[in-house]
Amino acid sequence: MNKLLTTLAAGLVALTPAAAQTAQRLTASKANEYGLIYSLPTTVVDITIEAEHTECTPGPFYNYSRLKLGVDNAITAPSKSVTIKSVTFTPRGVADNDNRWLVQFKAGSTPYIILADNNCPVAVNTDRLPELPETELPEAVKAGPTPLETDAARQAITQEMTMSSSLSKRADLVAQRIFELRETRSDLISGQAENTPPDGKSLQLALDNLTAQEDALTAMFTGTTKKYTTVTTITFEPDSESVNSEIFARLSPVDGIVDINDLSGSPIYLSMDIISEGSLPVNEKGETKSFPKGGLAYNIPGTAVIRLTYDGQEIGRTEVSLSQLGVTFGLDPKLFTDKKEPSKLWLDPTTGAIIELGPVD
Repeated sequence: MNKLLTTLAAGLVALTPAAAQTAQRLTASKANEYGLIYSLPTTVVDITIEAEHTECTPGPFYNYSRLKLGVDNAITAPSKSVTIKSVTFTPRGVADNDNRWLVQFKAGSTPYIILADNNCPVAVNTDRLPELPETELPEAVKAGPTPLETDAARQAITQEMTMSSSLSKRADLVAQRIFELRETRSDLISGQAENTPPDGKSLQLALDNLTAQEDALTAMFTGTTKKYTTVTTITFEPDSESVNSEIFARLSPVDGIVDINDLSGSPIYLSMDIISEGSLPVNEKGETKSFPKGGLAYNIPGTAVIRLTYDGQEIGRTEVSLSQLGVTFGLDPKLFTDKKEPSKLWLDPTTGAIIELGPVD
């Protein structure tokens, strides 16, 4: 075994550009005594949680919102909150150093194994890799400017509005300007304005600017709301046992997803229910088959359902194949060295399971 590990590099070459970024080739040869060593994967699950943060800030004139503008739903106190927007499960394989195998091929033959980027086998006797599903993950979205953080706000808010010693007087000035902006917009739309823009595009720009100014001044009464999202990925490493409502992470109303030991957050629970366990194949008599001598090992995984719950509600669920819930068996190495009809093999690098076994193209 040690000798084979030492000489393994002699059979390691780069693939064609299309596959070189994600895979390597191990080729049986005299240098490695026609034996190739590889690890089968154990399955982990990356759980990506997208959280939406909301920050509410009252305007300086919130006490006058009903009196000056007739608005009843103004923000009256600063607040922060976080909600879970989405949960994404991404299973992936990690090379299991406790599940290493030597496949022994016939002397003089040159079969080869393609390793995926996790150093686990993905193909045998073919450079064409299987098409594996890709998970689309959310991306964090930064908060946009509030109405009070725009160029229109700087244009609309005058020095008099901010410098008057009386809060009520300042509120009167802002409310008066809001009504003036509304009247100007109405005149532009009806065509009664003294200086009407010469074309439709110019008119729309003018209307948009008036609306942005009004929004900024109105926010001084109603307040502002800022929203942004964060994305956190935590890896769950299952074993062969079920999981019953274990704390997986916590959700803080201020910081979003936090560690399980951060008591500022409420717990997010993870459960895993085993649906099936992989079993060894049997022959026509129902007897368990024996592992072929020098065989090419692969996994027969089991399946489980993984669920996340928060505040008594399920926020994410997936059914996943897990190598930990299965067994390992092997294919006769002669399949891959047959001179008349050698076989090719595709393996799932996430579980080590067979995707397809058939003749070389």
